[in-house]
Amino acid sequence: MSGIQVNSTAPAPASRQSQSAAQARERQDSGPGLYELMRDAKEKADAAREKFNSIKPKPRYGDAPMEAYARLARARRPSEVNAAAGFARRQIARLKAAKQADPDNAKRIQAAINQLQKAVVRAGKKNRELDREKIAQDRQKKLTQEKRSREARRQKQELLRRQAMRRIRESGYLREAEVDNRMQEHIAAVDMELREQAQKLGASMQPSMEAVARQYAAGSAAVPEAPAGGEIDVQA
Repeated sequence: MSGIQVNSTAPAPASRQSQSAAQARERQDSGPGLYELMRDAKEKADAAREKFNSIKPKPRYGDAPMEAYARLARARRPSEVNAAAGFARRQIARLKAAKQADPDNAKRIQAAINQLQKAVVRAGKKNRELDREKIAQDRQKKLTQEKRSREARRQKQELLRRQAMRRIRESGYLREAEVDNRMQEHIAAVDMELREQAQKLGASMQPSMEAVARQYAAGSAAVPEAPAGGEIDVQA
């Protein structure tokens, strides 16, 4: 009676096993190399960004309102007041365009725009005050010509009082712009610090580059090998 004999083949040759082990080791070795490349790329990018930020001049949006108020305070004639108001209007248009191009500083830019808009309104008020002062000066000259010295002195004192009050208000406008500028700088610095903290927090909650690289290396090394198959010999 014929028998059926089943013979399993011998395990894979040693050379094949050693070759697979070498390939696995090569894949594992590629893991740290990938991590090093990712780390170096990040360090270079951070260094380039820091260098660019240190070289790039920081915008000084708060200078425009202070310059507008300085020009307004120096103005002695309506034509000079109108020139100061024109400067403020041009700066408003410039800052509105800058607000679109620099959204990170939108609040600070809007604060400067608000100050400039008040400067335009205050320029109109100063023109009205200069007109009243001119009328008072003409009245004083008339009283002097009419030999009404007492009334002329009283008119002059009132005029000097009005001019002094106006100058005090104008210096207050400039101080207001300076204080607002410093406050906006502080707010911008706090906002930037909060954004950086949020970015660091988000980065810490994500898997690190080293973990990703090692996971990639482990996945590459864990490629399953084809199992050694068996051969069946059928003998009659």
